Amino acid sequence: MSDDEDLRVVVVTFWPGPSLAGFLSSLAQATSTPCTVVLADNGSGDGAPEAAAGPGVRLLPTGGNLGYGQAANLGARGATGEWLLVANPDVTWEPGALDELLEAGARWPGAGCLGPAIRTPDGQLYPSARAFPSLGRGTGHALFGWWWPGNPWTRSYRAEAGTPREGLTGWLSGSVMLLRREAFEQVGGFDPSYFMYCEDMDLCRRLAEAGWSNVYVPSAVVTHEGGQATSRAAGRMLKEHHRSLYRYLSRQYAGAGWAPVRGALAVGLVLRYLLATRIRSVGEGAAPTRSADVLDHDVRG
Repeated sequence: MSDDEDLRVVVVTFWPGPSLAGFLSSLAQATSTPCTVVLADNGSGDGAPEAAAGPGVRLLPTGGNLGYGQAANLGARGATGEWLLVANPDVTWEPGALDELLEAGARWPGAGCLGPAIRTPDGQLYPSARAFPSLGRGTGHALFGWWWPGNPWTRSYRAEAGTPREGLTGWLSGSVMLLRREAFEQVGGFDPSYFMYCEDMDLCRRLAEAGWSNVYVPSAVVTHEGGQATSRAAGRMLKEHHRSLYRYLSRQYAGAGWAPVRGALAVGLVLRYLLATRIRSVGEGAAPTRSADVLDHDVRG
């Protein structure tokens, strides 16, 4: 780690426990690029962020549990280098993985956001690069994904076809995002109206609308434990997930003419939320498959 600003790594923490030490130790093997690490802490009470602070690792208390995107925005404030890396603390890096992302950034000068291949702790490839949800695709995925993960809507949403290759995609998981600072600042960073969930989808959409690309880089590999922060308030997070989904989708169908669609969407998400409170697999959604390929077609030819 260093205090140079070639790269700023923003880690949003909320009671991260021992996972934060694993993130930092693996990060040291993931890149040779000088970087500053900022721990944007949302009110942890376990002492892990304080213990991790030191040379090259700065603790930034946000003043409370502000949510993921708003904390990330605070952590990115004042950065001067070309790149921002925003990540969860329960991620571990394969050696050289961040260098792979940075090299891909050089290959894709129009990329505003790049994301690695993300594996679950048991080695499955997580669908971290997805198409933007449309009303039809999103409805089909929500209705069928939890009990029929191979349905056509989920496969379309997660772009599961062929072999993972580097290339353009719709949106990338916010658990690890390499962002070109110029692009991030141009679109105003994360939308703070999203407390948790869909802030990554929303950011990638706004980047695309501003003319930037979102690029999946499967040669860079990380493992994401998942649920480190959300498990502390699972009920609230389930509700927040559905609230964020409505916020995102309703904004894609704005205007008086779409009011009936927004009403139907609200009713559908409320019903799904009530079902998810009783059937755990509904809230978990479609499980990743061992053959999952989460990349849209390679467009580099």
